[in-house]
Amino acid sequence: MKDLSSPSRPFSPKLTEEDKTLDLTLRPKTWQDYIGQEKVKKNIQIIIQAAKKRGEPIEHLLFYGGSGLGKTTISHIIAKELDTNIRVIAGPVIEKIGDLAAILTNLNEGDVLFIDEFHRLNRLIEEFIYPALEDFKLNLILGKGPMARTMELKLPRFTLIGATTRLALLSAPLRNRFGATFQLDYYKKEDIEKIIQRSSRLLRIEIEPDAVKIITQCSRFTPRTANRLLKRVRDFAQVEGKGKITKDIAEKALKFLEIDELGLESGDRKILEVIIKKFEGGPVGLQTLSAATSEEEDTILDIYEPYLMQLGFIERTPRGRTATKLAYQHLGIKCKNSQKLL
Repeated sequence: MKDLSSPSRPFSPKLTEEDKTLDLTLRPKTWQDYIGQEKVKKNIQIIIQAAKKRGEPIEHLLFYGGSGLGKTTISHIIAKELDTNIRVIAGPVIEKIGDLAAILTNLNEGDVLFIDEFHRLNRLIEEFIYPALEDFKLNLILGKGPMARTMELKLPRFTLIGATTRLALLSAPLRNRFGATFQLDYYKKEDIEKIIQRSSRLLRIEIEPDAVKIITQCSRFTPRTANRLLKRVRDFAQVEGKGKITKDIAEKALKFLEIDELGLESGDRKILEVIIKKFEGGPVGLQTLSAATSEEEDTILDIYEPYLMQLGFIERTPRGRTATKLAYQHLGIKCKNSQKLL
């Protein structure tokens, strides 16, 4: 029997090369394959159809929502629907105006530029993006001092799609440059089940209906997490089973990965336990919580906190994070302070 090492963190934003390859395989290529987010899909389809009738590129779009909800996938489908190229880049990569100029001048008419982690874009770059988005021009300053001069570069008409997990970090002037802004919510239970069934067919792995329900319940109602769990459970099925994902195999695999029935993993429980046991239920500030759990602040904000708040396990207050009655109940910890039960 192969050695199954200690469980990795299935919700970590860092992907292995294998995960990246499989994610591309499982990523929907058409609207028919894209399950969920019906209102967003309908709105975008109307925008695309109207733009095609006018013979123009679509307006700049901004997507926000938790990690793994399909922002990148939708952007690729939009580019395919427009029959154009898509250039994908992360916001932090654009450090200098020269980087921005190189990217924009290499675009063709009608291309889609997708910038992930848009909230991490250099603030100095924003000033140069405004005329690029509105007038498709880029104003560069050449030289310094009295010899400095301005050069205007004309850009092809392109569509910028920005994706962010933290909309509040974007300045109002930047948000206003987008023609439409869409929020991607957590998926419905039935949609996650369909996604798991589709992914299992693509991975050529047989899965029982009960196993689909178990993985769905632990998926945090996020497609990326559901697919990662499916791949890890598939490993168990191939090593300790007969190549079929049964209810028992799914339960055994998730238990080994330290994932409970609500999809909480060790990192989630650690955060709750620190708030409850070290800080008596809170409130506790983000920096203090980060130091106490040895987790980066951005990881807490982007990976753990949204789902814990969705479950109603923690609340944000002006003084920090507090654990709720539901968190105490889920961890089986008795609340000493009656005020925590309110």
